[in-house]
Amino acid sequence: MSNSHSITATTETDKVPETTSFIKDFLALIKIGIVNSNLVTTFTGIWLAFQFTNRNFLQELDLLFYTLLGAAFIIAGSGAMNNYIDRDIDPIMKSKRARPTVTGRFKPTAVLTTSLTLLVVGEILLFLASTSAGVWGLAGIISYVVLYSMWSKRKHVSNTVVGSISGAIPPLIGWAAVEPGLSYGALALFLIMFVWQPPHFYALAMKRTEEYRAAGIPMLPVVKGFARTKRSMLLWVIFLFPLPFLLMNLGIVFIVLATILNIGWLLLAIKGFRVKDDLKWATGMFVYSLNYMTILFVSMIIFSIFI
Repeated sequence: MSNSHSITATTETDKVPETTSFIKDFLALIKIGIVNSNLVTTFTGIWLAFQFTNRNFLQELDLLFYTLLGAAFIIAGSGAMNNYIDRDIDPIMKSKRARPTVTGRFKPTAVLTTSLTLLVVGEILLFLASTSAGVWGLAGIISYVVLYSMWSKRKHVSNTVVGSISGAIPPLIGWAAVEPGLSYGALALFLIMFVWQPPHFYALAMKRTEEYRAAGIPMLPVVKGFARTKRSMLLWVIFLFPLPFLLMNLGIVFIVLATILNIGWLLLAIKGFRVKDDLKWATGMFVYSLNYMTILFVSMIIFSIFI
């Protein structure tokens, strides 16, 4: 994002781009796409916990408010902290050069302050929901900021698997707000999210292999190559098959739908071993993974209404 807007401009036409770019930069800083997708899984955790414990969420809207806003804040704060930590390597990666920490639109001290503020406020909100939700929120922050961003991302080829821990925690936060002791349903959501992430992010890593190589990030395609990455993606997709059965309470139609989604992803993963255009195939795997997660979690909410 350009940093060349005149600060002395007074016309309305000059002010609008400045405001617009600030909003876009802020949303990029907090990784709004990741915030939104994780809120879907957080809400699913809350919703299923209400359904499985026979409680009416309309009577506990304050719980819903504290949990969703708190989760949004800690995910946004963690994303901003990741931008702060990676500001030395992001300029090397073409796909990251528009980040406000790279363009200079947001100064490092402002990013750090913003991140810490979001994290603290988010945690306060989660602890207002329940102590368990607050503790799981802390676990999510530590796993993403410390275990992934500060430690494994630059040192270990297993960084994607380590990062999957934090991505699987939002539904636990949601569930813990309603049922602090959790249950097998919460475990099912955690495992589905954990296993879904490696094939999802490996597909993205394949598309950005040369960027990661230039930045010195030991992603699987960089260190082990595409063939090894494809085998790993296939295995992770296979691991998904038994997990929907942990949610048998949602009914046989849900199990059938989840299995069809898994078969579709499996066939696409197998196809990867005989394609000529690896990057085109990786794009297809990435898009499928996004649709998979959206359909699966929305269907959980829908089918839970009829249990």
